[in-house]
Amino acid sequence: MAEHGIDHSRRNLLRGRLRPASTPIRPPYTTNDRVMDACTRCGACAAACPEGIIVTGDGSYPEVNFQSGECTFCGTCIEACDTAVFDLTLAAPWFQMAQIADTCLARQEIVCQTCRDACPVGAITFTVTRGRPSQPYVNTAVCTGCGACVSPCPTGAVTVISAQSREASNVVR
Repeated sequence: MAEHGIDHSRRNLLRGRLRPASTPIRPPYTTNDRVMDACTRCGACAAACPEGIIVTGDGSYPEVNFQSGECTFCGTCIEACDTAVFDLTLAAPWFQMAQIADTCLARQEIVCQTCRDACPVGAITFTVTRGRPSQPYVNTAVCTGCGACVSPCPTGAVTVISAQSREASNVVR
């Protein structure tokens, strides 16, 4: 269970978290394994991020926090890094997407389309439903996982999760 000297299960128990913590979202063009292996924890990527979404997480490793904004894939974090943490040969900046929980206002019969309005690539659409507000749908083929839809959501119903987590849960949203 110990990952590079950090026993997350023990740390979570001491913090009162009984469930294992999910793998944090790492900066674009990295993977969790690559960050854990190559990152020197200098903080240069976080300091360089113009959106302020890269923060120092557990063990002082960089994590992405979409509550502050979205990733514009500008590459400033990549330029600031002196080690081989980033891999521009990856097919995509990361493999994650937006997910909308049942606490969404539209799913609670209240008209809201804030996430759709915030999405820069139009991955969130709303389908007309007779007798109730239009319902949100995330087009996973279009979603870049940039997080633009996360902070504007008034109920915090929008999160960004890894594509593997979404496939594992078999949730269609």
